[in-house]
Amino acid sequence: MTATIQLISPVDGRVYAERPCADKAQVEQALAAAASAQAQWKRRPLSERAAFCSAAVDAMLAMKAEIVPELAWQMGRPVRFGASELRGFEERARHMIAIAPQALAPVEPEPVAGFRRLIQREPLGTVLVVAPWNYPYLTAVNTIIPALMAGNSVILKHASQTLLVGERFAQAMRQANLPEGLFQNLLLDHVQTADIIASGRVQQVNFTGSVDAGKAMENAAMGRFVGVGLELGGKDPAYVRADANLDHAVENLVDGSFFNSGQSCCAVERIYVDRKIYPAFVDGFVELTRQYVLGNPLDEATTLGPLVTPGAAFFVRGQIAEALAQGAKALIDPQMFAADVPGSAYLAPQVLVDVTHQMSLMRDESFGPVVGIMPVDSDDEAIALMNDSEFGLSASIWTQDLAAAERLGNAIDTGTVFMNRCDYLDPALAWTGVKNSGRGVTLSRLGYEHLTRAKSFHLRHEI
Repeated sequence: MTATIQLISPVDGRVYAERPCADKAQVEQALAAAASAQAQWKRRPLSERAAFCSAAVDAMLAMKAEIVPELAWQMGRPVRFGASELRGFEERARHMIAIAPQALAPVEPEPVAGFRRLIQREPLGTVLVVAPWNYPYLTAVNTIIPALMAGNSVILKHASQTLLVGERFAQAMRQANLPEGLFQNLLLDHVQTADIIASGRVQQVNFTGSVDAGKAMENAAMGRFVGVGLELGGKDPAYVRADANLDHAVENLVDGSFFNSGQSCCAVERIYVDRKIYPAFVDGFVELTRQYVLGNPLDEATTLGPLVTPGAAFFVRGQIAEALAQGAKALIDPQMFAADVPGSAYLAPQVLVDVTHQMSLMRDESFGPVVGIMPVDSDDEAIALMNDSEFGLSASIWTQDLAAAERLGNAIDTGTVFMNRCDYLDPALAWTGVKNSGRGVTLSRLGYEHLTRAKSFHLRHEI
């Protein structure tokens, strides 16, 4: 009997969609078709690949009216913010298409008389993209479009919570008339995914998800010489210096903490504030947080939707309760948010002070609408606390001193340093992490290097 996967909506706890997993024959057919299609695709001129990929982007954007409510039903993002994901999807896709000619151009060393020397970028083969539910279009497109542009075939395994997103990608590729077998969407369980990686029939795996799942990906690839790109967890810090524009910092850090109900690997989860402005910052942060509207994400008035599952909300509630028992103080009364019902996926935003790094809330990824705020007395103290983490995805510095931001940024163990902004991916810059936030690069020119291999030509034409 074929196994099925149910998509349980966080909106009301009902089954929103149900699909059968791919069977062994379908997986075998997909792998064979991907290899066959890629052998032809890599020979197509880059301009042709760009035309196909651009048409796929156009086809996806044409589905906006259906995609926005689907996102709300699948993972809880309010419909008023649903279109922002497609805007980001387009920005990243268009940028990676535009820079491909430069990023994939041969590298030519200094000329040597009598020789033709160059380094070409060759496609890897088949790329397996294992995408998460929290930003299901943005995270997937980071690899899918540049992988295709580089001459690879792609197999997408999307999260079961957002299985309809995988189907949308497949629909867009069909409408763009992409060659048969070049892009395929497979609904797989964990065992099937590991088996595909261990088979050696994919040459690169790009995964976004938890640290434990990332370890499972590496274990599956062990001994197969398969490239594994990992974007894993985050516990991203912010440091607000005394010279910061206070109103700007408050507004953007509240958004950076609670957008998507805090369900972002680069969400701000801990904030350190110069003691001189700490009271004013906290007051402004709390006042703005209280203005959120928690409720059904299909309601245009809602600004904070449910977490993806009741279990996710249970974990965050547990972190908050533990911190309070250890001496933290909560500044938001959950009773202000009628939709916050214990046991449900609906969770009010929470701001905690009197927190320490002995608390899980300040150490372990929350992935929910909660943030801890601590006062600091110096740049050195702030940097030490920011670096006191197993994660290192992004960090933000809020100051009007550019030189200070660069100096402090060089001291932070992180993949991205922001100044006066947060929770944003610039497609022209490398998206990467350190420590348990992962390894590898997506986006930018460097992203293409992880989807290709170098091939050197050393040609002596004068004898």
